[in-house]
Amino acid sequence: MKRKEEHFAPMWDLNPLWNTLTDEEKSRLATKIEIVHYEKNEVIHYDGDESRYVWMLLRGKVRIYKEGIGQRPQIIRLLKPYDIFGYRACTVNEPYNSSASAFEDSIVYRLSREEFNALIRSNGALCYQVMLMMAKDLAFSEIQTVNLTQKHIRGRLAESLLLLLNNYGYEPDGKTIAMLLPREDLANMSNMTTSNAIRTLSQFAQEGLLEIDGRHIRILNEKALEKISRLG
Repeated sequence: MKRKEEHFAPMWDLNPLWNTLTDEEKSRLATKIEIVHYEKNEVIHYDGDESRYVWMLLRGKVRIYKEGIGQRPQIIRLLKPYDIFGYRACTVNEPYNSSASAFEDSIVYRLSREEFNALIRSNGALCYQVMLMMAKDLAFSEIQTVNLTQKHIRGRLAESLLLLLNNYGYEPDGKTIAMLLPREDLANMSNMTTSNAIRTLSQFAQEGLLEIDGRHIRILNEKALEKISRLG
């Protein structure tokens, strides 16, 4: 089925990273950016693929993950619209060190590695912003490594729920996390088995911290979850 043509704001109006572009760079970039659609669960790139593109998510949700022992995926990050990914590998001209797939039907801006690197070589302010973004991602990864290896199951699951909340916020009711995540993916975020994730969610529900309705999770006591996450 032919997709209906859609128009999106230019990337420099959607993510402040690109605010440093000159008018000339914006004009050139406008002819180079591609809009690409990915269906639910479609892989955008695999771990080890040649780094060919930098992406910016326009619509939908994307998971970044690595496969561990027994090909079990470990979800590293869940992206929201206007997040940028794939840039680190392109910057250093290395293969991607993780995989990316569409968690739901998604649309992205795609920019070639050559165009991206030409921009950061010629625009010092943009290069500095990319460096800051990379530093923030590194700090996040370091914190996650400690959380997933040293916290107990309850702390890890509470941390994952708070990350979802921080990324996607609440539904209009002010209680339901605006993200329908299968239990398996929640377990993969929390570095635990699916059965442990289900059991711990049920414990949180029994303690009055949240309510579960299928994939809908309503947070009833965010401060208690923060304490569980903090204490690990």
